[in-house]
Amino acid sequence: MNVKSMGARLSQLLALESAPVGIAFRSAAPSGVGRVERPGPAGCAYWKLAADGGVFYTEAADHYNCPVGSYTHGVELPAARAAELQQVVGTMVGLQYIRMEEVATLPRRTEPFGVAVYAPLGEAPVDPDVIIVRGNARQIMLVAEAARAAGIGHDGAAMGRPACAMIPEAMRSARGNTSLGCIGNRVYTGLGDAELYFTIPGSRLGDVVDKLETIVHANRELEKYHEARRGVSL
Repeated sequence: MNVKSMGARLSQLLALESAPVGIAFRSAAPSGVGRVERPGPAGCAYWKLAADGGVFYTEAADHYNCPVGSYTHGVELPAARAAELQQVVGTMVGLQYIRMEEVATLPRRTEPFGVAVYAPLGEAPVDPDVIIVRGNARQIMLVAEAARAAGIGHDGAAMGRPACAMIPEAMRSARGNTSLGCIGNRVYTGLGDAELYFTIPGSRLGDVVDKLETIVHANRELEKYHEARRGVSL
């Protein structure tokens, strides 16, 4: 997979301001890639670090600060951190943010966690398992349409809290999905009020990017058509 060219095409076609991020889960770190310098406050904070140009890997302990993210990523928490997860979930339930029965249905990785490799898509040192696209509603509309044209559109509703659940969901279903993010993610990544995410399974990246060229062109032509019709109707 030529991730450098695909990353460039994806960014250019969508006019993205934030670089798409590739995430790969491996049993061990790839040669020549260093570990993240310090643990982040949450796993999604690593998305921002990678989008800003960082190429690095994390180990399980680098995810302990976010018990919810650890859960979705399949990180086994030590006893003290596991207790913190229960407290966080209890707080969410108490605030009526989430129902207790929803917790068991959250997407999560079930494979043992070795390392997670993060990078801007164009600089990914290994083929990514998941690509995270961050953009405005129009940009996410286009990539979602391209995913549907490639046969991997998501039939369900857009995902919400927690934002990190979109990673295991994309891996499990091998389908793209839209995520509205969550309040924690918006704090840790600086996601704007008008921004959201789309997640592409790594194995289908080429198909989506190929369809995206057609989708972008079609939308430009259809925009002209609809603008002309609006002018006539007025």
